[in-house]
Amino acid sequence: MNGFFEFLVSQSDKLLQQTLTHISLTLISVGIAIAVGVPLGILIAKRAKIAGTVLGFAGVMQTIPSIALLGFLIPLLGIGPKPAIFALFLYALLPIIRNTYTGINGVDAYVKEAAKGMGMTPRQVLFKVELPLAMPVLIAGIRTAAVINVGVATLAAYIAAGGLGEFIFGGIALNNTNMILAGAIPAALLALLFDFLLSRIQKTDWRKYKLLLGGAGIAILCFAMLPAATKGKLLAGFTPEFMGRQDGYLGLKSVYHLRIPTVVINDAVMYQALHENKLDVVSGYSTDGRIRAYNLVILGDDKFIFPPYYAAPVVRQPVLEQYPELENALDLLAGRINDSVMTYLNYRVDYLKESPEQVAESFLQEQRLLLPPRAGNKGVVRIGTKIFTEQYILGEMYKMLIQGHTDLRVESKTGLGGTKICFDALTNNQIDLYPEYTGTGLLVILQAPLTERLRNKDSVYAFVQEQFSERYRLSWLKPIGFNNAYALMMRREKADELQLRTITDLTQLLNTQKD
Repeated sequence: MNGFFEFLVSQSDKLLQQTLTHISLTLISVGIAIAVGVPLGILIAKRAKIAGTVLGFAGVMQTIPSIALLGFLIPLLGIGPKPAIFALFLYALLPIIRNTYTGINGVDAYVKEAAKGMGMTPRQVLFKVELPLAMPVLIAGIRTAAVINVGVATLAAYIAAGGLGEFIFGGIALNNTNMILAGAIPAALLALLFDFLLSRIQKTDWRKYKLLLGGAGIAILCFAMLPAATKGKLLAGFTPEFMGRQDGYLGLKSVYHLRIPTVVINDAVMYQALHENKLDVVSGYSTDGRIRAYNLVILGDDKFIFPPYYAAPVVRQPVLEQYPELENALDLLAGRINDSVMTYLNYRVDYLKESPEQVAESFLQEQRLLLPPRAGNKGVVRIGTKIFTEQYILGEMYKMLIQGHTDLRVESKTGLGGTKICFDALTNNQIDLYPEYTGTGLLVILQAPLTERLRNKDSVYAFVQEQFSERYRLSWLKPIGFNNAYALMMRREKADELQLRTITDLTQLLNTQKD
């Protein structure tokens, strides 16, 4: 617990900034949703024929996966707060529209008739009778929308909009529980705070319909709380994991003295943002298929801050002891995939839209390793993968090799997220194996210092193999052959225009621009 509080103290400035950004994203989106959703709710309460259409549209918006919606909005609105606010606004619409509609329809018809009998106009009936009586139900919808948006706003970190999601996703990727809690606890407290404050408003007796007039004002005023847009000739987009690693942005600053305007963005949309000129430099992976698809170039790591990241299966030792034939099946892939081959396999999935299963099957056929599945009555092996293309392909290959060369059945548990999720699933007997990378094992899981001795691929492999066996009873089997290291990359035409070939070239260019 002391470590958590020490982390909070050391990151207090960043935590405050992310919390304010998170509050801003929530208030802006809910404020806009109030300004749009309440009038729509009033409209459909008066015109019942269109109620189904409007509520149906708002409902469909809530069913769209948030990360898919954010990715779709990047070509339209770019990266940063704009697409995040728009997506959150769409998610907040349904409870506000529905509760406004329900609240107004719930007003007793005799009360409305009495108001009309007193000579009130339809406008006066709405604002002096219907809305005040419907306000408890309406504010209940706003409470629901606010709580939903506090949670969904964590995904804003995926597209460089900031917020507490930066801590959460960075912590998951870096196997850092303190970092996860530093984002998750404030987010939970914000949800409780918003719900409590709105519950107090809900119980007041004053004419709460004045809140409607303040909805748009809230949205406008809160824009001032968002971080100012980064301006500069070059803009970098780095993943949450890369931002917190010594072999990432920390190393770039300390070894290369690189100072470049930076936004935090998820790798699921990072390449798309680079391709569409929303970013100029990104932290990519050296075997990613989108390097070829988008005509990107890797800047040379001339000071060698990126350690080797050779892929290999990591397996629970009890499983290997129970099924010794498993190791032989997995080792069939050892040494067969180099960097260029893995890049091409990823390219086929990422750009040519072939399925990971198709790509895995065709590769194993070419290597004469594919056999028909056996009966599989000896036992079950559970394979996990992280949530990116390369892992899906490797998972399918291992599944086919096990089913074709042993009498074991396979359960696939793919898309488990970052390193922490996969590793915890492995050590807690939820999966039996998954593909991992030596650099990740060294720096993220073992959290060992990156010494000169551990920059060599063989020494890193030997070190993680020994330590995993001693600490966790996990075995690193033979490496597959490719090195999926971190890399800085740019659009080829941009790098050629600026005559950039290495990270040192980029640093010198930025220093020249600053002078």
